[in-house]
Amino acid sequence: MLTADLIRPRLQARGERLSVRQVRADDADWQKSAAELIALFAAHRGQRRAVWDAALETYEGERTDYSVLRGLAKVLEDAATFTPIRTSVDPEALRAQLFTHGPVFAQPDIFHPHDRQTVLQAAAAELGLPPETLEAVLFADRPAAYLLTESPTWTSEGLLARYNLELARGVLYWSDKMVVEIFDGYKDFWKYLKLFKLMFWATPLDNGYRVELDGPISPFVKATTRYGRQLAAFLPALLLGEKWQMQASVRPPGYERTLTYALDPASPLRTHFKRSGDFDSRLEADFAAEFAAKFGDERQQWQLTREDEVLLLDDTVMIPDFAFTHKKDGRRALVEIVGFWHREYLQRKLAKARAAQRSDLILLVYEGVNLSHDKLLHVPGEVLYFARKPVLKDVLAAVERAARPPQSFP
Repeated sequence: MLTADLIRPRLQARGERLSVRQVRADDADWQKSAAELIALFAAHRGQRRAVWDAALETYEGERTDYSVLRGLAKVLEDAATFTPIRTSVDPEALRAQLFTHGPVFAQPDIFHPHDRQTVLQAAAAELGLPPETLEAVLFADRPAAYLLTESPTWTSEGLLARYNLELARGVLYWSDKMVVEIFDGYKDFWKYLKLFKLMFWATPLDNGYRVELDGPISPFVKATTRYGRQLAAFLPALLLGEKWQMQASVRPPGYERTLTYALDPASPLRTHFKRSGDFDSRLEADFAAEFAAKFGDERQQWQLTREDEVLLLDDTVMIPDFAFTHKKDGRRALVEIVGFWHREYLQRKLAKARAAQRSDLILLVYEGVNLSHDKLLHVPGEVLYFARKPVLKDVLAAVERAARPPQSFP
């Protein structure tokens, strides 16, 4: 992630709003600079990081836009691999041994009778190593000595787009609260909330949800950026959706008041996170395909949709696999397929089904998972077992029995 000194010069405040001056990914001059940086960086594969740092400083020269150049370079570095050099002697132990001689200099004097080279030669003789090897080992564990072993193969447009994303993420370092209104992409949204260990409070909206994200200590401590960095890490997941809007309260260093940073899908930001597949299993894909083939035309009464409702369960959620919606009266029933999963996963799924307390939730249970009727007690909805695949006729009959108007549940 970008450091604060690379972010602050790109911030602008107007009234209560904070914005970021991004770089146009189609700007010819910046494309040229980005391409040159990518080539220069790749040319330093196999060399020490300190050599790359010196080359970057030379490339910057007298340019006044160095903050952007350094930001682009930082993005490249974060995506690269720098590998420590393997040594036969532990550098830290070697330094401890040498530093017992106290400070030494290139030339001895009355207070320092041993010069640097003499001390190195003595230590090399004691360890049975050439002095030049000892010199190379001395600080080999420092990042400046790491070797660049892998560099990203980005286009210039790709580097500029990633830089803009990192600027946007950087604003959130100083955020203590984010509010998101989301209307699609629920599965990925909550998957990444869980991955980044974010606390949330969600409430339903018309065709969507309002989700408040704030830190566990945000009401008491404003100076920490720990939670803000989690929000920053999460931001690319938000960009996976097509209908959403976000507002975050932020207070970057040097600003006397809290400002609002807002984003929506009109932003040119691009995510590098991957969307989940349409289905989690072949069983779910086959179920949807069979319904489309047999009951998916316009003459049928029920419409099948995928993961379009979130059941809010205190500090977690359940997103049923499918929803059946009656085309005329709007009644709905939810379907969750309980298929080939390990025991802990099944236990969590059943706990969520019980906590949801939804009589319109139908569980389709594969007989091979060994969930007997007694293990499904206190599940308020219907339970249907299947041997190889769910029987659509039986599922639709259960849907007819279980479906409720959408206003029946909060």
